[in-house]
Amino acid sequence: MKNHAWIGHDRPHSKPVATVNERGSAVVDFVLVSALLTVFFMSIVQLMVVLHVRNTLIDAAASGARYGALSDRTLNDARTRTAELIGGALNSDFARDITSTEITIDGIRTLEVTVRAPLPVVGLIGPGELLEVKGHADLPG
Repeated sequence: MKNHAWIGHDRPHSKPVATVNERGSAVVDFVLVSALLTVFFMSIVQLMVVLHVRNTLIDAAASGARYGALSDRTLNDARTRTAELIGGALNSDFARDITSTEITIDGIRTLEVTVRAPLPVVGLIGPGELLEVKGHADLPG
């Protein structure tokens, strides 16, 4: 009778050595992969929050500039309208630093509304005045 060499087995009926040593590794793999996917997903969500805040501020600044450029409105009306729009869409922390000035662009009198707001890093919380957007509207006359 021939001698059989059992590769990876102690005896013919025992489990392979590789299976015994890898016991519990599926749990570790699951935790590592799920943690990585969670971080990736949260990063995408936070990027969407930043883009939403930026687009909202741009729209509020442009709407405030158009409102302030009406013939019976002032620069202060533009700031107030911009702050109201930002406060309604986000919160009043984003409307703390709003300026409006009259400038000339290519010979055209223009109202410029500038908003400086926090850059949201975690949720809506972040360092202040890192995000700056501007809105413009032509002045009458």
